[in-house]
Amino acid sequence: MNILLDTHVFLWWSLEPERLPSKLIHIMSSPENSIFLSVASSWESEIKIGLGKLILSEPLQTIINREIQNNDWKILPIHLKHTYQLGKLPPIHRDPFDRILIAQAMSEGLAIATKDSFIQSYKKVKILWD
Repeated sequence: MNILLDTHVFLWWSLEPERLPSKLIHIMSSPENSIFLSVASSWESEIKIGLGKLILSEPLQTIINREIQNNDWKILPIHLKHTYQLGKLPPIHRDPFDRILIAQAMSEGLAIATKDSFIQSYKKVKILWD
């Protein structure tokens, strides 16, 4: 399975894994699944760090590089086809970072690991949580 992480899932996995359901941890840990982290999640995190809404004990780059190395995560860039997909999304979710994650998942055929109920409202996206 190919899985795109919502930003909070990435942060919880890296910093507070006890906040994740054990089933999701098992899925994410399985070597037959591929985990993707969107550039949008790094972007969103850096904005929150700059605003003082996210405080980390080490640089975000260090955390991301460690996950890539230790868990073979793949980075998903934002492509034009992802932005074009945004125009096809119903206006359920207003957060631009979550909307691009939804568009990326739809364009790339990825499941999204998320607790976000707004993202879970999109019927064309497979959600992993419980």
